[in-house]
Amino acid sequence: MVSKILDTARSIMREDGVAALSMQELARRINMRAPSLYNYFSNKMEIYDALFQLGQRMFESQISEYLMEGAWQAQLSGMMDSYLTFALQNPELYQLCFERPVPGFVPSPESLEISFGILERLYAQVKNWLPSLNTPLNERQVGDFLIAFNHGITALHLANQPDTPVDKSRFASLAPAFLSLLDEAWSNKLTHKEKP
Repeated sequence: MVSKILDTARSIMREDGVAALSMQELARRINMRAPSLYNYFSNKMEIYDALFQLGQRMFESQISEYLMEGAWQAQLSGMMDSYLTFALQNPELYQLCFERPVPGFVPSPESLEISFGILERLYAQVKNWLPSLNTPLNERQVGDFLIAFNHGITALHLANQPDTPVDKSRFASLAPAFLSLLDEAWSNKLTHKEKP
């Protein structure tokens, strides 16, 4: 029943907007009286929190395969593709996890632990790249820089062209150019340093 409630909540959020979830509509769609929902969740914010955790775990599973050995360019490309894919396949969870669409919703400490754990693993991976990068930025700055770009093109794609293929998207199609610019700017650290 918990899975059914969460799946139905996701459908409502996808159709009507993340903040539009209502206990009455949720109960109606699963053929249950609204008070009966409180046997499973104490309030709507608890449902949002369960979905936040679900989204973070799904995102972690999707992105973890790219936190591996190999050239930083390939890892970064895979991580960016994974981020966009997660958002396109789960727009309601993406918005809940990475934006602030629900007034008053604050993830629980347990949920934030998952989220910050993912972020710390990203920073640790970026730290492994730093010896190969020509940048004065530290791992947190590089990580935040990459998050900002990735989130920006993803949010713009979802807001403006959600049904357009990524390679034809005004915004998402810019990812390869961004990666090429980073490769040119950050590669060959020793060569850049030795130049007069």
